[in-house]
Amino acid sequence: MARYELKLPSMGESVAEAVVTNWLKKVGDPIEAEEAIVEVATDKVDSEVPSEVSGIVSEILFKVDEVVKIGQVMAIIETQESADASAPPQQTAEILMQNISDIKETTLSPQIDFSGAERFYSPLVKNIAKQEGISLDELAHIEGTGLNNRVTKDDILAYIAHRTQPKATTTVAPTPAPPATASPIDQRSYTKHGEERIEMSRMGKIIAEHMTLSKQTSAHVQSFTEVDVTRIWQWRNKVKKAFEANEGEKFTFTPIFMEAVAKALIDFPMMNISVEGTTIIKKKNINIGMATALPDGNLIVPVIKNADELNLRGMAKVVNDLAKRARANQLKPDEVKDGTYTVTNIGSFGNVFGTPIINQPQVGILAIGAIQKVPAVIETPEGDVIGIRYKMMLSHSYDHRVVNGALGGMFVQRVAQYLEKWDMNRTL
Repeated sequence: MARYELKLPSMGESVAEAVVTNWLKKVGDPIEAEEAIVEVATDKVDSEVPSEVSGIVSEILFKVDEVVKIGQVMAIIETQESADASAPPQQTAEILMQNISDIKETTLSPQIDFSGAERFYSPLVKNIAKQEGISLDELAHIEGTGLNNRVTKDDILAYIAHRTQPKATTTVAPTPAPPATASPIDQRSYTKHGEERIEMSRMGKIIAEHMTLSKQTSAHVQSFTEVDVTRIWQWRNKVKKAFEANEGEKFTFTPIFMEAVAKALIDFPMMNISVEGTTIIKKKNINIGMATALPDGNLIVPVIKNADELNLRGMAKVVNDLAKRARANQLKPDEVKDGTYTVTNIGSFGNVFGTPIINQPQVGILAIGAIQKVPAVIETPEGDVIGIRYKMMLSHSYDHRVVNGALGGMFVQRVAQYLEKWDMNRTL
């Protein structure tokens, strides 16, 4: 009798565990090889875990919301050869009884006909809707935050929480009669509007723990430098329309910044390291994490692998692809692991500079501020003049346990030099 142990696979560097969010199969269900059996979540990504074999699910060892360590057995699957006539009669009867129980449960549960649905709903969303008795008409009115306004798991769970939550009541304090000599301030009435308590999302909790751990682990220190990006601004305006016409997608500033960071990491390899206890690990690959804000307010960091080997056109296509699929919750576990350095573009929210938290076990993160048009002193052979320039701030946070101020400051200054000395005749 062959029994296959389904173990939680590696979910990325520094990820030691995951939370079970949903079982897609029940005990007694058949499953095919490469078919997803369970959904799990880490602080980096939500992911489905597939089975490597075909067979029958015989045991599920972890419940929803329980934490599983990497390598732990999550379920037992009996392969096809173990489910034939040679199986013990008692075991076969138990599987049959479980299947009958599942059929009864399904039959007694309200069923929804999705054949007439005008919107696309994932199997997970459909399953939640059936379990919670949400009608097709209700689903149609749920605002989706996924790709093409698709209703995601978080959307429908938020709807369920709001639907079942009792309405908040407000308490109005009685207005006392003002004294005869009351001032306008004394006469003002006070209305207490109550408060709303919002539970943090599962991903929000994990991110909060990860950020707190980073501050407790690393001695954070920051260096800042101002960069004149007028040449880049003008060059991008010259080439972006042709790129968009040929590639069918936008050409943003992000790939330019990523290329400059990759070059600086080549120049300063001791910024491309990680720390394990008292051991420093020099990374041979330059894999740059790209912090990406999600529609629900959370954050994910897809990784540009071997960023130093990409030309600018290739970098632009990788950046656009990762950002698009990150916001649609379509990243694979391999695409959020093995980062060696991280970049976050806080300028997209209009922020000028910031003090980002290091993404452990890396030792540095660069925040790119908003580009602003400002008056500046320009040196010319005839003397200094005042002109309009495009400038931004770079904020570099680094781990002072292993990166001193000289290295941290020289690194961010080198990034600035690559940006300020941009070749205006460069082709894309």
